[in-house]
Amino acid sequence: MDPQRLVYDWNRAAGEGRPRHIPVELLDETLRDGLQSPSAVMPTLDEKFELLVLMERLGIDTAIIGIPAAGGSSHEDVEWLVRRMTEEGLSLMPGCAARTLAPDIEPIIGISQRVGRALEMTTFIGSSPIRQYVEDWELSRMMKLTRDAVSLGVRNGLHVTYVTEDTTRARPEDLVALYGTAIAAGASRICICDTVGHATPEGAATLVGFLAEFVARENPAVRIDWHGHEDRGLSVANSLAALRAGAHRVHGCGLGVGERVGNTPLDQILVNLQLLGWIDRDLSALATYVGKISAYLKVPIPDGYPVVGRDAFRTGTGVHAAAIVKARAKGDDWLADRVYSGVPAGMVGLTQVIEVGPMSGESNVFFWLRERAIDPTPERVAVLYRAAKASDHVLSEAEIRTVLSALPDSTPAGAPAREQVRGT
Repeated sequence: MDPQRLVYDWNRAAGEGRPRHIPVELLDETLRDGLQSPSAVMPTLDEKFELLVLMERLGIDTAIIGIPAAGGSSHEDVEWLVRRMTEEGLSLMPGCAARTLAPDIEPIIGISQRVGRALEMTTFIGSSPIRQYVEDWELSRMMKLTRDAVSLGVRNGLHVTYVTEDTTRARPEDLVALYGTAIAAGASRICICDTVGHATPEGAATLVGFLAEFVARENPAVRIDWHGHEDRGLSVANSLAALRAGAHRVHGCGLGVGERVGNTPLDQILVNLQLLGWIDRDLSALATYVGKISAYLKVPIPDGYPVVGRDAFRTGTGVHAAAIVKARAKGDDWLADRVYSGVPAGMVGLTQVIEVGPMSGESNVFFWLRERAIDPTPERVAVLYRAAKASDHVLSEAEIRTVLSALPDSTPAGAPAREQVRGT
């Protein structure tokens, strides 16, 4: 059985392209921008560190772990995390965010020097006309703030990424002036930020392409980041378009947490990059990563959320279940994992689940019984099938066992149900 003959991939046939730069780099903003979600609860330091360990397992390159100048215990918390990452030998690069102001940057320098570890600093300033108007900013002042902030970080050994907020609504001449100032001052990266989720894939590609040409003229060693938001539901598509157009690194948050409707879901980015062949990572910890983010930030995972939602690999439909059962009967897990799934469950450490409900066929009942080592006798199949068709919902394990217990043949208990593991 040749997999290439079983799936004709129109994505590749249409020339979906490749990222301009390999390897693709990933930055996780869950512990900074993600925590700006008005629905999120602040995790404990131990919980934050658990998430950092999972980020490392997933092959994420950099994590922004806070804003030391934000007040409260922010400074101490960030330093604790950097020390713990260093002591535990995490190769994940820790980073901190800061406005283009010395009082924001100096705490990051202090942490780096005390711990003895280089940090990335993402220093940001608004760039769009609407932000300039609201803030009463003059471009000349913005350029001076940029020059001073980037120079201060570079002089003190920080890896400086210069971020223009609301880049996707900014004038090209302003971006050239601001990014040019940052590059001249020593920034090693510039970040294009779709702060309010304004961009479309075409717009993202055009903007990244414009700035890629500019950077190639100014300093080809400077790398380009893309930071997206989900307001129009286009953040994943925008990130892929940005990579094709010349971005080196894309940002996101686990479960897409963040302000308003959230940031680019980094878990979905990982899955799409893997399926496109743009990365080769072990994603078996992905469900645990998202599950722990949900648990620690108290942000629920919608049942229909892609890949790790409760219903992602769960079907109660007869035709779908029959196809999976037939694939299993061929003794081929690869086939069973793809015949009715665009994302293979095994890739992310999960399995296909077949339920019994009003849309089910007898195949669902056979599968359910066999998975629990219960003999699928004609009587059991018939009574469960009738109960499913009479129900208005997918039957729970307890409901099914109650139906079976009413049979005169003393139905055996069978094996317990296999649960999808999604973190705690």
